[in-house]
Amino acid sequence: MEKKLIMDELAIQRSLKRITHEIIERNKGVDNLILVGILTRGFHLAQELANLIEAFEGVQVPAYSLNIAHWRDDHKRMDQVSTQQIPVQEKKVILVDDVLFKGRTIRAAMDAITSFGRAKEIQLAVLIDRGHRELPIRADYIGKNIPSSLNESIQVKVESLDHENAVYICHS
Repeated sequence: MEKKLIMDELAIQRSLKRITHEIIERNKGVDNLILVGILTRGFHLAQELANLIEAFEGVQVPAYSLNIAHWRDDHKRMDQVSTQQIPVQEKKVILVDDVLFKGRTIRAAMDAITSFGRAKEIQLAVLIDRGHRELPIRADYIGKNIPSSLNESIQVKVESLDHENAVYICHS
C-alpha cells in the first residue's frame, strides 16, 4: 500500500487552531458548550480542541468520548451500550471526528447523543472531509477538504496513539 503525507504536525495544529477560533466565534464564546469526540481519534482531537479553547479563552470546556458501536447501522448491534452517559441536555454539542466520509458514523453519533437527552444544538467538527456522502450530512468546521477516490483511504495519526501527528492518503 502506497501512502502519501498530506498534513504534517504543523498543518494539523494550524487547522485545529482555526477550527477552535471558528467554534468560539460562531458560538459567541464557549458558554454551555461541550465537546464529544467519537472514539478513537475523534476523542483525541476533541481533547486537543478543549486544550486550545482553554488556552484562548481561559475556560475549561468538557471533552467526552463517545463509543457509537451500538448505534451503527452497518455492523451488528451490541446488546450493551459501553459508553458513558454524556450530559447533553440543553448544551451546545460539538461532535468531533477525524474523517468525514459517507456520513454513517456521524448519523450513529447523533443517534447516540439524542439518546442521552435533548441537546440545544449539535455542530460537527472534522479534521478531514473526503466527500462521498451517502447521507445528507455536512461539517460545520473542517480542517481540510481532501477529495479522494473510493479506492483510497485517509489515515489520521495522533501522537498519543500512533507516536506522530500526521494525515496520510493511502492508495491500494
